[in-house]
Amino acid sequence: MAHYLLSIYQPSGATPPPPEVLGPIMDNVDALNKEMQAAGVWVYAAGLDYPSTATVITTENGEPVLTDGPYVELKEYLGGFTIVDVPDLDVALDWAKRLQSAIGLPLEVRPFFDVHN
Repeated sequence: MAHYLLSIYQPSGATPPPPEVLGPIMDNVDALNKEMQAAGVWVYAAGLDYPSTATVITTENGEPVLTDGPYVELKEYLGGFTIVDVPDLDVALDWAKRLQSAIGLPLEVRPFFDVHN
């Protein structure tokens, strides 16, 4: 089995949909998460707060420096993610297609490095 990160991207500056739109989306995501759990492929899923809440840590003269806000300004930002444990990329893509359909936002699928090989 291999772990894959299903990253959900949101456009910067977009406002969240109103509750009557967001509610059914979240219901669909919750149902899909439960289906993934029942299938034994779900590892973890979470939504992230806005990039403006980030703290960036860099190094200056060998010392850590903390800065408020996102590291870079982008047209999209990572808004949430799901980690699945599946046999291969094809299975990860099948789950990702269903998640993207439920959310309606761009989604990227990336494998984790296999440190055991």
